[in-house]
Parts: sequence; C-alpha cells; structure tokens
Amino acid sequence: MTTTRLTSEAGLDTLAELAAQLRVDSIRSSTSAGSGHPTSSMSAADLLAVLVSRHLRYDWDDPHSVANDHLIFSKGHASPLLYSVFKAVGVVSEHELLTGYRRFGQRLQGHPTPVLPWVDVATGSLGQGLPDGVGIALAGRYLERRPYRIWVLCGDSEMAEGSMWESLDRASHYGLSNLIAIVDVNRLGQRGETELGWDLDAYARRADAFGARVLVVDGHDLGAIEQALSTAEDTDGSRPTVILAKTIKGKGFPEVEDRDGWHGKPFPADMADRAIAELGGVRNLVIRGPRPDPAPVRPTRLGATAYHRGTPSATRWPPARRTVTRSLPSAPATPAWSRWTAR
Repeated sequence: MTTTRLTSEAGLDTLAELAAQLRVDSIRSSTSAGSGHPTSSMSAADLLAVLVSRHLRYDWDDPHSVANDHLIFSKGHASPLLYSVFKAVGVVSEHELLTGYRRFGQRLQGHPTPVLPWVDVATGSLGQGLPDGVGIALAGRYLERRPYRIWVLCGDSEMAEGSMWESLDRASHYGLSNLIAIVDVNRLGQRGETELGWDLDAYARRADAFGARVLVVDGHDLGAIEQALSTAEDTDGSRPTVILAKTIKGKGFPEVEDRDGWHGKPFPADMADRAIAELGGVRNLVIRGPRPDPAPVRPTRLGATAYHRGTPSATRWPPARRTVTRSLPSAPATPAWSRWTAR
C-alpha cells in the first residue's frame, strides 16, 4: 500500500482514485465495527472527492480558523464517508478509522459530533443539518461578515422533512448565497424508494419555488461535479444554491448497487473483501485542498476582543448584550399547580 500526496490541481483520474478510496474506507470501517451505512456513503463519494480536494477552503491544521469553510453532513448516517475524508486529509489515522469507529468511548461515533474539531454540529436526526447550515450562513453573512461558505451534504430521504424546505425559504429570504446544499439523490431510503425517487425535475421545481438557485448533475460524473461546484462557488448573488446530484446507492459494488435492503447494513467480511477488490483495493492517498485566505483582524470595541471560534463567550465579538435587572412581583404563596390540583 503506497502513500501519494495530492494537490488541489489533481486531475480527474486521480480524483476517481480518491473517490474509490473513500468507498473502500467506508466499507472497511463499517465492516470492522459491524454496523454503519456503507451504501449511503458510497453514493456520495464522488461528490466529496471533488469538493474536498478542489473547493472546500479549509486549513485542516487549524480547524478553529474563522476563515475556514464549513462542511456539514446533514445526512449524518453517512459518517463512514466523513471519517474516510478525515483519513484522506491526514487528520484521522487508518488505525483509528478501523478500530475506533462506533466503539464505546471513541470519538468516531455513529453520527458526527463536535468531539471532533472538524465537526461544527452534531447531525444524525434527519432534517437538522441544513437548518444548522442556515444559522452558520447567517452568522457569516451578517455578524462575522466573512467570506467563508457553508457546504451541506443532504440526503434525499430527509428532503421529505419540512425543516429542510423552511431552511431554504429562510436562506432565500436573507440572501444567503454563501450556503450550498448538495442533495445526494440515491433514490433508496431505509424502507424502500423515497417519495420522489429519481424525479430530479420535481426536486428542482420545489427548490426553485423556495428561491434557490438549482443545479442538476450526474453525481458520478467527476467533470460535471467539478463544473457544478465551481458555479456554486460564485457567492456574489442573493440566493442559496441547491445541487441536485443523481447517484446510485452502493455505487462501485454491483452486488448492492441500487438494491433495496442494504440501508444501514455493513457488509459481512467476505462480501467486504469482494467489494474492496471490485473497487481496486486499499489505497492511502492523502489530499489537501485549497486553504482559505488569512482572516483579517477585526477592530475591537468596548474592550471586547475580535471573535474567534472557541474563545470564551465573554470575549466574543460583538460584545454580550447588557443585562438589565428588574424587580419582579412577589410570587403567590400557593403555587399555581397546587391550586389546580386541590380542586
């Protein structure tokens, strides 16, 4: 097994190798743990390979930098893919990936949590990651006034959640062009086909109706993904972007591709061996994508220091709102609940 360090200028052939590695490592980690969602991870591997290597502006050695983009897995059950990305950028070791995933007391939990410094919010309950992304985008646009972008990987099953469409409505209303939602439309959920299946036209009409700029792409065509993400990088407009990516669940392993009944099921060891062989074997590519521009130091006011992630709340910018204490009326001698229960 060789180690190759890549740059953000890697060609499409090399990106295909990286995508295959992400699939293989998603299989290896979930099989080693005896649980997880490998097929949900495999469908989005091409999307993440292009995003992380060419478009996510992130300093992996300084995850608390205010200049970093944000990556949110709204489909948090695809954690094997996220942790495989962390291995690919060199912040999680292969040993931790294979022995620490979904084990008690370990930080590679079944769904991502901020115990990992590269994870902003805990995700797992579907329909929550995009609303979180809207909050971060609001902070970036109106409070911090910084140019970072928020990339949110969504699942098609959670697009049946009202919170997802409410999020797009708010993002459109506030002109959050720094928010990019990538929807992994792999057609199959936990209990069969999703509400809309592969009807990307229906998804597009709905996203457009909620004010988003919509891009439709083949989620396994690396060149098309590159073009879509490059278009999404243009955040000078006034609308959030929704990238609808048609994908195949379990992509890369014909035994499970687009087959119902494999959601949330790790491959048995012999099946995992066949899948890894089908995907070309184990790789150890290391990729570091573009780094953000250094964040300028903002002026301070009223003795408050410039805002920085991880600093105590008392020193954050803007300064905390002054608390006014008022005298409150005396409470009744008998609690209200006692008066009601006594009747």
